[in-house]
Amino acid sequence: MTWRPIRMLVPLLLVVVWLAVGGGFGSYAGKLTEVSTNDQAAFLPESAESTRVLDVQEKFRQGATQPLIVVWTADGGTITPEQTAAATQMLNSLRGTAGVVGSPTPAFGSDDGLALRGVIQLDPDIPPRELLDRIRPAVAVDGLRAELAGPAATRADLSAAFAGIDGLLLGVALITVLIILLAVYRSVLLPLIIIVGSVFALTLASAVVYFLADRGVVKVDGQVQGILFILVIGAATDYALLLTARFREELAATGDRFAAGRIAVRRSFEPIVASAATVALGLLALLLSNLTNNRALGPVGAIGIVCAALSALTFLPAVLVLLGRTALWPAKPRPADAATRGIWSRVAAAVDRRPRRLWILTTLPLIALALFTPQLNARGVPLDETFVNDAPSVAAQATLSKHFPGGSGQPAVVVAPAERADAVVAAARGVKGVPDAAVVTQTGRPADSPKVVDGLVLVEATLSDAPDSDAAQDTVQRLRAALAFDRGVLVGGYTAQRYDTTETAENDTLLIVPVVLAIILLILIVLLRSLMAPVLLVVTVALNFLATLGLSTLVFTHIFGFTGVDASVPLYGFVFLVALGVDYNIFLMSRVREETVRHGVREGILRGLVTTGGVITSAGVVLAATFAALVVIPLAFLVQTAFIVALGVLLDTLVVRSLLVPALVRDLGPRAWWPSRLGRGTPPSQPREDTAHASITGDR
Repeated sequence: MTWRPIRMLVPLLLVVVWLAVGGGFGSYAGKLTEVSTNDQAAFLPESAESTRVLDVQEKFRQGATQPLIVVWTADGGTITPEQTAAATQMLNSLRGTAGVVGSPTPAFGSDDGLALRGVIQLDPDIPPRELLDRIRPAVAVDGLRAELAGPAATRADLSAAFAGIDGLLLGVALITVLIILLAVYRSVLLPLIIIVGSVFALTLASAVVYFLADRGVVKVDGQVQGILFILVIGAATDYALLLTARFREELAATGDRFAAGRIAVRRSFEPIVASAATVALGLLALLLSNLTNNRALGPVGAIGIVCAALSALTFLPAVLVLLGRTALWPAKPRPADAATRGIWSRVAAAVDRRPRRLWILTTLPLIALALFTPQLNARGVPLDETFVNDAPSVAAQATLSKHFPGGSGQPAVVVAPAERADAVVAAARGVKGVPDAAVVTQTGRPADSPKVVDGLVLVEATLSDAPDSDAAQDTVQRLRAALAFDRGVLVGGYTAQRYDTTETAENDTLLIVPVVLAIILLILIVLLRSLMAPVLLVVTVALNFLATLGLSTLVFTHIFGFTGVDASVPLYGFVFLVALGVDYNIFLMSRVREETVRHGVREGILRGLVTTGGVITSAGVVLAATFAALVVIPLAFLVQTAFIVALGVLLDTLVVRSLLVPALVRDLGPRAWWPSRLGRGTPPSQPREDTAHASITGDR
């Protein structure tokens, strides 16, 4: 009589601890925006030439500001001298006002006489939306339409895109997961328990990330914050589905909630920990990247995964033990052999009948899709495609490019020794795609003396093409080659930053991909105690990634109309898809190995497929749906990443894990477990009485 209250003590304490975590740290998910930055200059490759230029610009007090370009156009006809004077007066009126650094340039006209342009340097420490709301009416000129372009305007639109990310994105993700769980479990209470556990995991992860970001240990921007939310909710739900399925199975077999909870945790601990380690270490491999935002995502994502696993292995089983059958109401516990009925028994029968034909028929379409992968253009997203909806800065940039040279407002910035300034200007003007180049002066007016800092000057080279175009990047390469006569000359600016980021992302992919594959392979070898099975799993998951990328290339080009993808999208897609794809194979193959030890190789793969089929498919749908929620943030990078991960997870769950892997293992037989005892055909141990079932295929 005294043992039962003691057994209740541990789960009660665990629940109390998590309630304290939720109550004490509940506000930190919303507070992450306080330590986030959407200034893309903070996430450039550290060793790139354009980053070194930015460091020099700070000495000129240009790196400490953000340019805002005001462009005026007439509703009809040419712009009058009176309107030009009025525009200049409006710009001068902003001098000395809060947030405006230095003196704005005068307004000067385009060659066609239909537009004016002026540049205002803004303090980057003040929220850009607040500044632009104040500047927009201040630059109004009668008879002219004023638009705001340039880095400061783009940053303001980014801030608007991420506004409410902690509420909107989280709400959409949680509602999506709740609807799926209600459909899967047909239970009222259990989906809410899983959702609460996911929120507690996110609360803890957000508090840890906030603490580290506030002390400068990690960097956080809107993209990293959004991915953290989705990753934690999706992973915590996946782990919860696996543990809950095992609890329900054991509760039906034993009738004792304490025993069911203990067995469920013991049987789920290894695959959940292996899965979490796979994703966390895969994300930590991003620390090898030379891109700061990639390195930021690594530890932040790993923290989220650890918190998700911790919640699933402590809070969830504690609540399940305390509530017992009540947690499943109105559904009832389902024994393991109940899972042998329905679609998964038919899938297992198909795998058993013709495994070789099945894995060949599933492999060939994947290979065909993978052949489209080289067509993916990963040189970056043009500015007019950065936002998936209409953004004011994009429209303003289009207006600017229509009336001025394509690179107006965002020139290439050349750092040169002061004594070589004339030679650098002459060489820059001789480069194809550079219509003009000039030294930055003390006042910003062409006739004044050059501004010299530490023996260096800045030369601004206007580009003929739009600064976000491939042609402009080619011009930057030619400019660097033409100025290579002096090692002290560096070429930077917006276009150079895009080029350096793309090149760095490609190098990062070549470095990080094999590291992630090696990490996953080692974890699988330890988990499955074999070599052949882990190699097969890594190969199939890699094939799934390539097929997903190939199919995404077709969709992006012919349906979504993207002309390119962000340089980091392939790497993000690889890390998420390969690590998360291995997750489902871990769930499957750990159960297959368990059943193989009891029932033999052939029966083991069939039982493992049937008993995990429903839960893994549900987990895949949940994860795909949570990543799809990223589309509520209207940025091409997140839309592209969300599509690739969601598509890849569904393809992996429904094809690779359900058909390809089981058919391969069934066809190989004991060889799939080489060189373990199972690979030598060692007879299975006698199955336990509470888990011995009739043959899946009905021929025992």
